[in-house]
This record gives sequence, structure tokens and C-alpha cells, in this order.
Amino acid sequence: MGKRSRRPGKRPAGKQRQRIVVKAELVVEVTDHAALEQAALDDIDATPFRAPAGHSVADVRAEARQDVQGDPAGAVAWLVHVDDVIADVPGVVVVDSTQQVFDGESIPAAVPAAPDFATLFPLCRCGKGDCTACSGYQLTPRTSMILWAVAQILADQAYDDVNEHGDAPVIEEGEWSLLASYPRITWRQDAVWRRQAARAFDDLTGDLEAGRIPTPTCPGEEMALHLILRAGQDAHQDGWGVAPSDLARLPSHPDDYDWDITSEVLLEDDDILNLFDAQLDGVEDPDSEYNRSTGMGDYRPAVWFRPFPEATPRDGRRPFRR
Repeated sequence: MGKRSRRPGKRPAGKQRQRIVVKAELVVEVTDHAALEQAALDDIDATPFRAPAGHSVADVRAEARQDVQGDPAGAVAWLVHVDDVIADVPGVVVVDSTQQVFDGESIPAAVPAAPDFATLFPLCRCGKGDCTACSGYQLTPRTSMILWAVAQILADQAYDDVNEHGDAPVIEEGEWSLLASYPRITWRQDAVWRRQAARAFDDLTGDLEAGRIPTPTCPGEEMALHLILRAGQDAHQDGWGVAPSDLARLPSHPDDYDWDITSEVLLEDDDILNLFDAQLDGVEDPDSEYNRSTGMGDYRPAVWFRPFPEATPRDGRRPFRR
């Protein structure tokens, strides 16, 4: 699978600061071990060190030299600095960075490949009018792959918000990856609630990985699916989320990327979107007049992760990914 690109969500006007995560992989081949080691040693000798209490600068320098002698990976690790990738870019400041260097025999296992969506969501092309598989809508392999990819991106953004903000309330001028795009009635929920919101994306991802149509079992998953479908359409139109080469390897079908029909089939209704309407303040309460007249149901944040009456509950012991 090609690497998924991550397009940050749109932010309200006036926000001037935004954190962006850059992930890159660099593979180098050592063509001259002696030259590499000497370059690292020369750089160590020119580097000013601070010695911790009880040690001398000479001790620290000698330890650094020992780490690169006879170890090409150690020499590369000393000479390559991830911060240098963006050092000369105007308007940005590196706030955190990590790097790991591995020799060829200790490279970690690769990220698992994408599921085989052609097998998980097989296409029927029989053309028979009474065929239950192809006489109506089919969730196609290409559409499924986009939904799967963007669901993981949105989950990561939600978990990032939890890690960054914890229980702090959402504020419009704050820096949020995803949860500021939720209805305002959710903006003061705690970190536990927010982690459940993030897991809702993972639960729907799991449906796709199992070859099931993603079906919300609670209001939290219903909101997640709305956001996934919206992001999926944006990803397809703007070319992010899934590498075009990955989509091209899957069989094509006329139902590919038909987002209107996909939303109509996957979502029972749009009631939860009423929560964004400021003129319907309080509509989440099942005792409100509008709610009673439409039969909308209970959408108060406290019950967002309580299963719908007709839904099969998910395993309450399932873990959080982050």
C-alpha cells in the first residue's frame, strides 16, 4: 500500500498557528565506512558538550566517539538531524522531533498492508434485474478503501486532540485537529468522552476490515460516519488519503465514489446534523418540542455512546487504540 497522505481539517478563519506532523523515511547506503566514521568523529570533536555533574567534557566526548566507532548506523545517527529537513522554511518552528536509525538487519516490521478490499467487497456484474447484489447499490472496493483510510486519519486527529487538550473545553480560537468540528454541545466533554469519540472511527474502520458495511451502533458512531463520508468525498476530489496507484489496483465500478448514494445507504437519516443548527438550540433533548415532533431521539452527549435500541452493541471490553 502507498502511504496515506493526511490533509488537515479546515480551520476557522483567524487561526494563525497550526501544528502539522511531517512523517518521512530515508534509506541510505554506506559506500565508504571509513569516510563516514571520520566525518562523524570530526563533527563530535567540533561539538561543544556540557558535562553532567561528576563527569568531564572529555568523558562525554569520548563516549560519543565510542558510539560511532565501528558502527555505521551510529555514525549516520550522529550526522543526520531530522530538524534540518525544515530548518530553512520560513514561518515554522520545530516544537518536537524524534528520529530512529536502524541497520539493515534490524528494521522494524512494515506497517500492515491495506486489506484486500476486492475480496472483502466483491462486485457482482451479472446484470440480472432480480439480483440482490447488483440490482441496487454496491459498496465498491475503491469507495471502501477511501472510507477506510480517512476513518483512520480522523481517528488519529481525534486522539491527537485528547492528548493535546485532555478535559479542556473547545474554544473557537484554539488549535484543534478534529473535535472543534463537532457540535457545540460536545465542546465541554471530558477526555474519556473524547477518547470514545475517537474509538468510534476505529470501530467503523473495523467494520470495513471485516467486509461489513460500516453501520453506526450509537450517536457517536453516527457522527463519525457523517464526518468519514464528508472526508471521503474531499479525499477523492482533492487527491489525498489514498495513493491513486492503490485505488487503480482495485476493480472499477459505476458506483465508485457516488457519495450521495453512499450516504443515503449507509446513514438512516441526518437528524444528528440538527445539532449544528443554532436556531434549534436544545434539540438534542428528547423532551424538546422539535425533537418530539420529528421523533429525532436522544442526542444528549451523555448518551452518545449508548447503543441504539435496535443495534447490536459492540464489545464493551474492546480497547482504545491510543
